Amino acid sequence: MKKLKNLGFAVALGAVALLTGSFNQTYAQGNTSKDFVAPTVFQATGPNAASIQSTVDAFRAALGEPNNGNAPGPLANGRREINWDGGGSDTTTAPVTPFNVFLNTRGAQFTTPGIGLSQAPPSGGPQGGLAVLFNNPTYANAFSTFSPLRLFTPVGSNITDAAFFVPGSNGSVPASVRGFGAVFTDVDQPDGSGPGLKRGNRQSSVLVEFFGVDGQLLFSGFAPASPGDEGLSFLGITFSDPRIASVRIIAGDVAGPNDDQQHDIVMMDDFIYAEPQ
Repeated sequence: MKKLKNLGFAVALGAVALLTGSFNQTYAQGNTSKDFVAPTVFQATGPNAASIQSTVDAFRAALGEPNNGNAPGPLANGRREINWDGGGSDTTTAPVTPFNVFLNTRGAQFTTPGIGLSQAPPSGGPQGGLAVLFNNPTYANAFSTFSPLRLFTPVGSNITDAAFFVPGSNGSVPASVRGFGAVFTDVDQPDGSGPGLKRGNRQSSVLVEFFGVDGQLLFSGFAPASPGDEGLSFLGITFSDPRIASVRIIAGDVAGPNDDQQHDIVMMDDFIYAEPQ
């Protein structure tokens, strides 16, 4: 069993963790304020998609069926998923912010303080994928996908912000969700208390922050590490009601391009979230 001291965010919240294989479902019990509500946290890490599949499926089940795809809302039940793959496309999209590809169809808008956000395979395709986008050929073997063929990444920053809206409203009706999770690839730094100097800096390189409708921080968590190239990690949380209005993801401790012992570059794959309400 993994020692609880390695679960930096869980210990900080006084959480009780249940671990089975690569699946970590954490019930956070400690309070940072009288208004704190404990979510259920899902964590997994491993060398390939199969090693985290059961946890991702458990998270999907917790959000509920069906996968609503591009159906217009509002809908009472189910979830939305974005895998960045465009039906098997290997095209590298030009970085853009805001990224509104799924704003109307799935009720999610993504922004970054950097140049923009891009969908790309690790390498190959007409534009050469991430290896060409970041001018680093080692990316071809550093990153893998949970769902082929493409990953999602900010360019010129390591920050991605997500906001939710009622699908079909084209961003005119803000919404909240009761759960959000994401797959990451090549998280090399171990579990800790945050990137950079944040919260003590025990060198965790992926921080996910969940905010309510009035901007208050509801919860923050850290994606577990999978040392070595091409590993996959998953982090997701659920509440009993839709209270997450936005999410900030800090993926990697720098924006790139060099992924080495001093710098951990992290890419993102599938986003899975509850039906925006």
